[in-house]
Amino acid sequence: MHIVIMGCGRVGSALAQTLESQGHTIAVVDQDPTAFRRLGSSFGGRRVTGVGFDQDTLREAGIEEAGAFAAVSSGDNSNIIAARVAREMFGVENVAARIYDPRRAEVYQRLGIPTVATVRWTADQMLRRLLPSGAEPLWRDPSGGVQLAEVHTSPAWVGHKISTLQEETGVRVAFLTRLGEAILPTSQTVLQEGDLVHVMMRTDEVEKVEAAFATGPEEAHA
Repeated sequence: MHIVIMGCGRVGSALAQTLESQGHTIAVVDQDPTAFRRLGSSFGGRRVTGVGFDQDTLREAGIEEAGAFAAVSSGDNSNIIAARVAREMFGVENVAARIYDPRRAEVYQRLGIPTVATVRWTADQMLRRLLPSGAEPLWRDPSGGVQLAEVHTSPAWVGHKISTLQEETGVRVAFLTRLGEAILPTSQTVLQEGDLVHVMMRTDEVEKVEAAFATGPEEAHA
């Protein structure tokens, strides 16, 4: 897929490098030509200097052949305008805009522009770490019957095998985040302090699963 990225800051450059490593063709647009230094000498995509919502600039970046467009510059207004131009003028199907103001993000989300509200996401993640509780949904299937969620796990589960956790709570552990790295556990993997547990479960059983994870294995089994 050809992907156009507006903004060559830390997020834009990292996104470009990751997507290129996955085999996509990339064009990065930025008003400041010196920003392209962040891409490194190994980057093989296009570097287009210009305003990201200018139609001629977007055409130079290959927007007419693009399957996706990401607006991740430092300006909320520029990001949302560029995202709308990409979708409405050029018919790009997959469009996303980074928005710093969470109130604006909600408005644009209702207009059909997928947004990543940086401030709200960061605040939510910080609260999640400071005051861990319950389940944080990460994905739901189209029917809404099954979801992937990060579930707060009581320290009482530390030292127990994944197989025990699954048997006594009725979930399927999809993966763990351990020391910042995602790992695929086996039934013999033992939970360690600080592990973040991501599970697949039925949506109608969330409360039961939260309660089981909040207690220890003996209480969950009882």
